[in-house]
Amino acid sequence: MNTTIDSLTLDVPDVDAARSFYAEAFDLGDRLRFRAADAPSSGFRGYTLSLVVSQPANVHALVDAAVAAGATVIKPVSKSLWGVGGTIQAPDGAIWKVATSAKKDTAHPSRTVDEIVLLLGAKDVVASKAFYADRGIPVDKSFGRSYVQFDTGSGSIGLGLYRHASLAKDAGVPADGSGSHRITVNGVLGAAVDPDGFVWAPVAVSA
Repeated sequence: MNTTIDSLTLDVPDVDAARSFYAEAFDLGDRLRFRAADAPSSGFRGYTLSLVVSQPANVHALVDAAVAAGATVIKPVSKSLWGVGGTIQAPDGAIWKVATSAKKDTAHPSRTVDEIVLLLGAKDVVASKAFYADRGIPVDKSFGRSYVQFDTGSGSIGLGLYRHASLAKDAGVPADGSGSHRITVNGVLGAAVDPDGFVWAPVAVSA
């Protein structure tokens, strides 16, 4: 299938500062764009971004680079049943989780990112799942009313749905929040707004 999500646009107070931070921390290139905006937003913004990597050393490398560039640690890097991961908050307020399912290192550390995944917090996972499925984004995995993973195609940014409160808990922050999500998804849906207020835009969006 075609790429579902081409890029993400973050609303930030200072575009130059955001570009500098993300270049130093993650170096995601044109998959991440920025727009100067100051729409009111408080608390949890209802989404998280995950960077999936191949080994624990890469988790540490990316988290360390982000902290050095000005990020705040929400969850220090640690081992779990699922692998190794850590969560940080960027200076613009976006929450990023860096994780791997691998338990051991097999190469020298690097900041290579295998996949970017956007997880949206849904008030009603079933309704949001139907919204996306009805618009041609196929479901890859689904676990009732708790979690959905979509098949976004090769080279695309990944997309998933998680119950809002559960996503906040996983991120390590309170679930309360209001105002703008401060993110726009640039992809195949064109101009659209999902049931939780997440905005989609055509791919040809200025950086």
